[in-house]
Amino acid sequence: MLYFVFYQLLKCEFVIYILANEDSSGSVGVDAPYVIKVEPSDNGPLFSELKFYMRAAKPDLIGAWMNSRKMDYLGVPKYWGSGFHEKGGKRDRFMVMDRFGVDLQKKFEGNGKKFPRKLVLQLGLRLLDILEYIHDHEYVHADIKASNLLLSYTNPNQVYLVDYGLAYRYSPEGVPKEYKEDPKRCHDGTIEFTSIDAHNGVAPSRRGDLEIMGYCMIQWLCGRLPWEDKLQDPLYVKDSKLRCRDNIDEFLKSCFPSENIPEEMKKFMQEVKALGYTDKPNYAKLRGILQQGLKTIGATDDKKLDFGVSTNGTGPPSVKTPKRKKVEEKGQSADETKGASAKKRRAPQKKKGKSCFWTLPIITNISNFGVVNVLNLMCNPFRSEWS
Repeated sequence: MLYFVFYQLLKCEFVIYILANEDSSGSVGVDAPYVIKVEPSDNGPLFSELKFYMRAAKPDLIGAWMNSRKMDYLGVPKYWGSGFHEKGGKRDRFMVMDRFGVDLQKKFEGNGKKFPRKLVLQLGLRLLDILEYIHDHEYVHADIKASNLLLSYTNPNQVYLVDYGLAYRYSPEGVPKEYKEDPKRCHDGTIEFTSIDAHNGVAPSRRGDLEIMGYCMIQWLCGRLPWEDKLQDPLYVKDSKLRCRDNIDEFLKSCFPSENIPEEMKKFMQEVKALGYTDKPNYAKLRGILQQGLKTIGATDDKKLDFGVSTNGTGPPSVKTPKRKKVEEKGQSADETKGASAKKRRAPQKKKGKSCFWTLPIITNISNFGVVNVLNLMCNPFRSEWS
């Protein structure tokens, strides 16, 4: 019989439970490759994530996609299991998923808020792989940003897109949703990156994901987007993006005033601009644009992510970026915990209850481990057993 002890860590109203061997003398939970993400059952974000994971992120689906395209990895987290736990009148929803490492926002800030051009283009190529997969499985992400991109826990050259709390099934049963503006949904997403469609209250789309991705890459290259000083004014941000879409050259000049404009960014944004709301993107063409950018700087995609000091020039003056926030639909809470890191996170606002993670040791087949055993571990707050 193998015993485990729960260690409860209270940090900024965020709770983390870590599994450890009873006689463990080392750091607790250091090598655990899985986490259990837990939220009160009436919170919306985890429910939205679960719908995506159960439909599109099962290991066999991801494996088949990778095999058909001869890919070494795909940056979509795998779904391992989920369920409910009820005790003392409180009902929680949980999901078992992979554990990841540091997010790219921390890397970005630690690198002076700039990434090298080669790295940005490589991240763009990885994102295109991810987006093509989730788009092909009828979903869009709608909240791409550095803090939702996590490095692998075991391989620093692999990056994963997490947090599917805003994921949207844009094409149920292969029938794309029509363009329809809803004033109640205006400005959904993360304000500095969200798409023009989202500003207009339109449901997320494939072109919206690519627009968001474009804003991210440009920010990573130059350090700041032109509207970052007025993020508290969504209409100003929307109007700024409209002007930038209408005149991509001027947009990029404002982002790169003292250096050469990366031609691949101009071509990428032009391709996105040309897409209709229900159009399927030409992912191969977009990859070609980014790969040509690598050739321009004498680089190749060697699959190694080098976060060294940027040599992209001075760019716009450095100004402290205001706190990032999501503009939520009334009555729905934001999910700031991400999907896969068993680390401290800023406590979400307007939560009805606390979110938390449990880290799990290696499980050869988590489906055999079973929901009952997971619940047994969760039922006793300080001691449980796993045979």
